[in-house]
Amino acid sequence: MSMQLAKRVLGISPSATLAMAALAKSMKAEGRPVIDLGLGEPDYPSPPFAAEAGIAAIREGYTRYTPPGGSEELKAAIIERIKMDAGLSYHPKEILVSCGAKHVLYHLAQVLFEEGDEVIVPAPYWVSYPDQIRLNGATPVIVPTREADGFLLQPNVLRAAITPRTKAVIINDPANPTGAAYERSDLLALAEVLTEASLWVISDEIYEKFLYDGGAHVSLATLSETLKQKTIVVNGVSKSHAMTGWRIGYAAGPEEIIRAMETVQSQSTSNPASISQRAATAALRGGTAWTQAMVSEFEKRRDFVVSEINRIPGLHCAKPAGSFYVFPNVTGLMGSKSQVQSAHDLSMYLLKEAGVVTVPGEPFGAPGYIRISYAATMETLIEGVARIRTAVFNLST
Repeated sequence: MSMQLAKRVLGISPSATLAMAALAKSMKAEGRPVIDLGLGEPDYPSPPFAAEAGIAAIREGYTRYTPPGGSEELKAAIIERIKMDAGLSYHPKEILVSCGAKHVLYHLAQVLFEEGDEVIVPAPYWVSYPDQIRLNGATPVIVPTREADGFLLQPNVLRAAITPRTKAVIINDPANPTGAAYERSDLLALAEVLTEASLWVISDEIYEKFLYDGGAHVSLATLSETLKQKTIVVNGVSKSHAMTGWRIGYAAGPEEIIRAMETVQSQSTSNPASISQRAATAALRGGTAWTQAMVSEFEKRRDFVVSEINRIPGLHCAKPAGSFYVFPNVTGLMGSKSQVQSAHDLSMYLLKEAGVVTVPGEPFGAPGYIRISYAATMETLIEGVARIRTAVFNLST
């Protein structure tokens, strides 16, 4: 008997970042020295105080179901942290805890999007946004941003993309893959358009702690009470506390949306892992010093990688304001006489010839760019950039 898959899965692709990681792992298994500058997770271990809380949860027998939307203690910690960081007030019924921020975003797509809806996605975008939208029957409307504008969505471009079918817009700030970060003035200009439009705003703030050069994060939801009532803030501990494997993300937003997401979650994963929730509670209540120390180190790495990439002929790399990626323009390496005709070609060349994992820009909606993560030790970055320089030199000779 031949198996007929549901039509909704036929138009989506596996995660490009995870696909590159899988290829790198297979090369490592063959004994090849591979430097991974592709995956989006801090190289730091989870904070000791968070890890100890998880261990204590196991020893204390905190291994049962929790409420589907998350434990009351973790919700309280989230509310405290949002109030402290952004000055925003929420109550427990406006908070949902899920198995990572990606899980939050998927539940949002489930409860908000359906056939006939359009969702505005600025490009370059995180690879999962369009496919999560498609999986739920809606149409992603890809709105390009420009390198000349710092890859920031412009108000006139946003206004032009809104139609009667627009259900939501996704704003990722700071952004993956570009590292672009909005200043308050940028957000106020977007807020004028968003406030007058009939749509939901999904504010993905998972990289909010990763801002450099004295930058301060501003949440869209803080700009007005009207905007707060139509904004769902998405965040988690994966990046800020190097807890990617613990799988804890959360949403803060209008009670009707949160209630619907919790209903969906109750029929899928039930609750996030109780042990991880205990660890996340400790992480959020553990102060900011640990995260600040990590971000300070990441800023040094960013400066090094940007400087070195810009010394390689054919590459141009703007200095990002946030996240932990650089997004160099690689069009200078493409040409009729080159074996590199696309960003994908270059990423595959760097992997096979130099043993360096990068991610091509095409899955991010940005042909002509590659993403390089500097969430690696300085020693790893020094070696990785040196390999890239040598490989590019060999490409042009």
